[in-house]
Amino acid sequence: MSDAKYFTTTKKGEIHELKEELRNADKSKKKDAVKKVIAFMTVGKDVSMLFPDLVNCMQTEDLELKKLVYLYLINYAKSQPDLCILAVNTFVKDSQDPNPLIRSLAVRTMGCIRVDKITEYLCDPLQRCLKDEDPYVRKTAAVCVAKLHDINAELVEDRGFLDALQEMLADSNPMVVANAVAALAEIQESSGRDVFKVTSTSLFKLLAALNECTEWGQVFILDSLVNYTARDSRDAESIVERVTPRLQHANCAVVLSAVKVIMKQMELIQNQDTIRMLQKKMAPPLVTLLSAEPEIQYVALRNINLIVQRRKEILAHEVKVFFCKYNDPVYVKLEKLEVMIKLANERNIDQVLLEFKEYATEVDVDFVRKAVRAIGRCAVSLERAAERCINVLLELIQTKVNYVVQEAIIVIKDIFRRYPNQYESIIGTLCENLDTLDEPEAKASMIWIIGEYAERIDNADELLETFLETFPEEVSSVQLQLLTATVKLFLKKPTEGPQQMIQLVLSNATQETDNPDLRDRAYIYWRLLSTDPEAAKEVVLAEKPVINDDTNNLDPKLLNELLDNIGTLASVYHKPPDTFISQTRLAVARGDDLETHRFEGSEDGTGRGRAASNGSAANAPAPPNLDDILGDLGGSSAPVPVAPPAQAPAGDNLLGDLLDLDTPAPAPPPAPAADPNPAAAPVGGDMFDMFGDPAPAAVPAGGAPRLPEILDTARGKGLRICGRVSRAGGAPVYKLELHNSSAGPVSGLMIQFNKNSFGLVPAAQNIAVGPIAPGASATVDHPLAINAAQAAPGPAKALLQVAIKTTELGVLYLNDDVSLEPVLEENCGVDSQLFIGMWRSLPETNESSRQLSVTIGNAEAAAATLKAKNLFLMAHRQVPGTGQDAMYLAGLAMGAQVLVELKFVSGNPGVQCSCKCEKSDLAPLMFPFIQAALQ
Repeated sequence: MSDAKYFTTTKKGEIHELKEELRNADKSKKKDAVKKVIAFMTVGKDVSMLFPDLVNCMQTEDLELKKLVYLYLINYAKSQPDLCILAVNTFVKDSQDPNPLIRSLAVRTMGCIRVDKITEYLCDPLQRCLKDEDPYVRKTAAVCVAKLHDINAELVEDRGFLDALQEMLADSNPMVVANAVAALAEIQESSGRDVFKVTSTSLFKLLAALNECTEWGQVFILDSLVNYTARDSRDAESIVERVTPRLQHANCAVVLSAVKVIMKQMELIQNQDTIRMLQKKMAPPLVTLLSAEPEIQYVALRNINLIVQRRKEILAHEVKVFFCKYNDPVYVKLEKLEVMIKLANERNIDQVLLEFKEYATEVDVDFVRKAVRAIGRCAVSLERAAERCINVLLELIQTKVNYVVQEAIIVIKDIFRRYPNQYESIIGTLCENLDTLDEPEAKASMIWIIGEYAERIDNADELLETFLETFPEEVSSVQLQLLTATVKLFLKKPTEGPQQMIQLVLSNATQETDNPDLRDRAYIYWRLLSTDPEAAKEVVLAEKPVINDDTNNLDPKLLNELLDNIGTLASVYHKPPDTFISQTRLAVARGDDLETHRFEGSEDGTGRGRAASNGSAANAPAPPNLDDILGDLGGSSAPVPVAPPAQAPAGDNLLGDLLDLDTPAPAPPPAPAADPNPAAAPVGGDMFDMFGDPAPAAVPAGGAPRLPEILDTARGKGLRICGRVSRAGGAPVYKLELHNSSAGPVSGLMIQFNKNSFGLVPAAQNIAVGPIAPGASATVDHPLAINAAQAAPGPAKALLQVAIKTTELGVLYLNDDVSLEPVLEENCGVDSQLFIGMWRSLPETNESSRQLSVTIGNAEAAAATLKAKNLFLMAHRQVPGTGQDAMYLAGLAMGAQVLVELKFVSGNPGVQCSCKCEKSDLAPLMFPFIQAALQ
């Protein structure tokens, strides 16, 4: 309380007063002045101008004053690197002070001052302190070596400090040993070199120090022992024997580190009695961790989850301690649920099921769902307990609680897959609850059950028909299941009712939807049914593989890595350390306001690499006329090789073409002329004749091509977005098509961009569309602006990272590709002679060439199209004897001139494009723009 006065608001001219007080001969006034300086520094006031005065205060016998001055120096050394030299003599002198506290304080402070200029002055004092007679000084010096290595690794190696740390592993003081281990481990991790390896000689020195050092020293030593591989089973038992007492430690970190070492060595122990004894010893300390605060419980449970995946026997008899308490936070409850599922066996399943049944009656809906799913996972994992699990699920269904019933149906579907032809007698009970289903996953599960067991359900067609009434409004997962289930019903019951249903479903799925997955599957079924019914049965009604419960189970290799990292963040995240330590973490927007978002991904943000082949332009001598000059701009005037147009595949090979990704997708063949309407096909005759050939997919109104999809329904939580950044009215715009496949309306749309190469920003955050009803679509041209302050530094990239916020779905993130189209300025062509001079003056490194596949195959039409996109024709000529039609265009993008040469070959749907730009990184971005424009 007595120091609070130092944090009072500063007055005008007080810095000058502090200068005077710091120079005062009175020690008490000088100390008060230093305290005021530290107080100002603490609250963020700049007091760096007092640096020389504070340095003069270093030479004092008052330890408290010296600590305050050292604290100031650590904080302001980077901003005053030249003045740091003034403090070096005092540091060197203090490192030889008779008081070990001052010696250690001096070397610690020198290590914290990260200024290269004083690094070399630190070496001699550090060398002495590493050999100091006082262990407190030696342990401080050991940590200082790691700090110095971070500043200048080469200097540390040259001066032999690493060897000194290795020698300190044999120090008589356990804290010195622990700090040496910590320093070596830090240096090894930061440098990536093998500078610290536990050998059989150093092993027993570390184990000897383990019992006497502090708790964090024990953690450092135990973590280092994980990297030691025992020579044989006897050696492993010896290590475990010395480490086992650490399981009784009060510090949770020590306990988890000890568990980590024991788990590692148990892999090498061959004596089964020893393993059983260790498993019994490990259980109580792990159980004790669950009596701590909720945050520690969560960390312990995440680690226990890993341990029981490797050795379930350790806690096999302790399942009761994982039962949830009424006041447990939900994140603890969910982790306990996971552990209980993994520990469930035939002996304790009745207890576990009673708990799960109790949890299913709680008020937390999400937790209730997890509890119901846990019952299903136990049924899938334990064959002998499956019937008991199903009985519990049926009891829960009888409660008629909507979300409980729907979750029960979802898990029963998995049970049917795991145990086919065993528990189908309960289907009748499930069918009684059809009216309560309103969630997509529950609907899809029930539809799968009806389709799979259609032959056993008398009114299967009626049940499916109730779902078909809302087919267009359903989400894609339900539509896909409805399609497959209707085909199954038709194949199992080829009567008049299912025939009419299959006609309706295939018609809707091929003509009334914009979901490519649904449309493609419908076409495949249509072709199968119309060409080979038996093949259709073999495909659709094929025996399905039995499923297993591998939910949240980790890959063995990943599990081994995580077990070696027990007690660290990796064991909490269940991810390898290099996935979240070595990468820059991303800023996440919180709250209602959309801020600038940054996204993970590959170099271009989309996960896809880009490659552009650089063409080489030949430097031809200057001929006397323009045509000859233009003829040589792109290099050789030889004809451009263009692949011949692909032949349309035969109509009876549609199924092969749908699955052949290497050939262009043909247009679906027309329906037979004799019967163009499948719905009008007679019931009699071959039951599969009514299908004919699949009808072509619906084209958007006006015949306009669809915008490219930038967010699919799955990632958009039911909202599908197509879009492209374009230019209209002299300004960039974002053309968007939004289709709502979710169960409710979507409203309150807002948009924000991350920094991008073009400086594109939304002119307004609110997207001018009203609420989009389920199954409805909306289109909008959202205005954009160019803000140079928002331009991302570095080479230009096509990546545009977008965040779209909705009231119902939250924030959706997506990546889009942007060409130069939105930044090409109007009326910015150049004169022909100027074009030639600019092309010649630009270096070859600024040129890129590529063969483009386009549908506009003649120069005149291409010139008109590109002119509308602000790429202007400068010259046009025929290349004699080659059949090539060459045209030369220019534009202005982001203040840089863009020059383009296009060469067409008559009759071939392709064009050779060469581009030069004042900014070399812009040239490759022209290709997607030109290709899209000439389609």
